[in-house]
Amino acid sequence: MSDFLSILTHERRLRANTKELSVSELEDVKAKLTRVIEAREEEEAELRKAEAEKQARVEAIRKQMADAGLNFEDLAPELASSAGKPKQAGKRKRAAKAAKYQYDANGEKKTWTGQGRTPKVIQQALDKGKSLKEFLIK
Repeated sequence: MSDFLSILTHERRLRANTKELSVSELEDVKAKLTRVIEAREEEEAELRKAEAEKQARVEAIRKQMADAGLNFEDLAPELASSAGKPKQAGKRKRAAKAAKYQYDANGEKKTWTGQGRTPKVIQQALDKGKSLKEFLIK
């Protein structure tokens, strides 16, 4: 919230910030604020009226469709087939990568895709001079 809005919406802060204004200046601010409020009320009334007209048109079309024995699927079958299905999330899970390397950890065979942190066993072998090619799955 901007500092101006914070002052305007909190009475104590508003009072402190308008302390230096005279009564006539405050009356002028009051008149301007009243005009802003009236304009906003008119805008909102127009929006409500437009929305009501839109809903009336929608209801009229629904009534015409019902009278004609039509439904949404009749008008747009390609859209109707996906209308009842839930929408998919924006991100898809990617398929798991196939293992590329195999190593022995404490007598247990394990695999690694080659992505992410290098397993400790492989890193220790690489530090000792072994090649990563030695761990490739054949």
